[in-house]
Amino acid sequence: MRRRTFLKAAAATATLGATLAAPAGGARVLAAPALAAPLVSFPQGFVWGCSTSAYQIEGAVAEDGRGPSVWDTFSHSYGRIANGDNGDTACDHYHRYAEDVALMARAGMKAYRFSIAWPRVMPQGTGAVNAKGLDFYDRLTDSLLARGIEPWPCLYHWDLPQALQDKGGWLNRDIAGWFTDYALAVTAKLGDRAKRWAMLNEPSVVAIFGHGTGGHAPGITGRLNCLKAIHHQNLAQGTALAALRAAGGAKNWQLGTVLALQPSWPVGGLDSNYPASLMWDALWNRSCLDPLFKGRYPEQLAADFAGIAKPGDLATIKQPVDFLGVNYYSRMHQQVDPQGLFGTGYGSAPEGTRRTGMEWPVEPDGLTEILVELQESYGNPPVYIAENGADYPDTVGPGGRVQDDDRIAYLRGHILAARNAIDEGCNVKGYMVWTLLDNFEWAEGYRRRFGLVQVDRKTMARTPKASYDWYANVVRNNGVPAA
Repeated sequence: MRRRTFLKAAAATATLGATLAAPAGGARVLAAPALAAPLVSFPQGFVWGCSTSAYQIEGAVAEDGRGPSVWDTFSHSYGRIANGDNGDTACDHYHRYAEDVALMARAGMKAYRFSIAWPRVMPQGTGAVNAKGLDFYDRLTDSLLARGIEPWPCLYHWDLPQALQDKGGWLNRDIAGWFTDYALAVTAKLGDRAKRWAMLNEPSVVAIFGHGTGGHAPGITGRLNCLKAIHHQNLAQGTALAALRAAGGAKNWQLGTVLALQPSWPVGGLDSNYPASLMWDALWNRSCLDPLFKGRYPEQLAADFAGIAKPGDLATIKQPVDFLGVNYYSRMHQQVDPQGLFGTGYGSAPEGTRRTGMEWPVEPDGLTEILVELQESYGNPPVYIAENGADYPDTVGPGGRVQDDDRIAYLRGHILAARNAIDEGCNVKGYMVWTLLDNFEWAEGYRRRFGLVQVDRKTMARTPKASYDWYANVVRNNGVPAA
């Protein structure tokens, strides 16, 4: 997205002066010291929470009637996942959800964005609802509400039923109806209590990595397949939004979706790389934003999508939303690459840019940039930061505690970037950290750790990290240390 010079730069990271006490064996969470004044405060009513996804944490992949998903198939295919990992057990959240909800409550979180596993609710993707599978989310919803945490269900976070993939999955436009039927079934069960519903999570990522480059499930490749997957997700989202808007009525549902939005900059600031950065921006960001808010595809890809879309599709896709979830991790630095799917490729961030354990650039001001772009070009919709976090190679100290100062610095910088966007007039309403638990990180398996809470892979014991206590104080104080 467009580059912008800000009068208010994102605050630099700082080392916290206090060392936070470790819980004994993870059995309990000790109160962390109060944040020292002064604080950079957030507006009253700002929503603080965390996000997870079903396949990354639930486990229990063959229990209570759950059917296989594309990620079950993909992760059990040789060589697809680092270290041969899979999500069969994940974090065992299916059995330990009460413990995880208690962790959220102890941190004072007021919102939890989780995803519903489509194959757990409808093992064949269509047809009869699996009551036992849906009952799990019924119990989870009640547990959250009992602790004062608002449930924010997301209907699709990448785990498509394998039965639907066998029918073409996101390459089959019939999936718009399949997804809508599933959405109506889930909201009919939980919609008396859950009021905020996200349709999809990161549809462009599903399309690019799952149907373009093949590094994610279902492992399909090709430019045309990538674009079909984007369009059919957009179509399914619009069809479901319209149906749920009609069905919600007096239930006062808030309906939205979640997009991965990351500014695309030309590597080295070179004019020769500028077209590549525009193309990647059109694919990653605007191929989902523009149809939703403007009823059209971006100029760079309009001709491609014209050969896929049918009359009336764009009108179906352009639905009003009550909120937009934004997932942000870093900018994307693009350069010309003739071998790339769209003639582009990733390049290096400016020299001296700090990096996470995943080698992603640490660029908090990119979050401010993307939020200002939503304000200036997309009507300033109500925005919730639905994912933001970092992987670092956590080191366990002598007391069994992870003192993850790098993660704390990353979170602080990005939370302040969100505050800067609010000062610019952006309609930012909340922040949800990615993520609560160290989990199954897709093709990276368990070697990447984004959680505020460490999970022992052998015992499944949960041990909060220093970042957990730090974030708990942010939540309780509705602000972050100014320095």
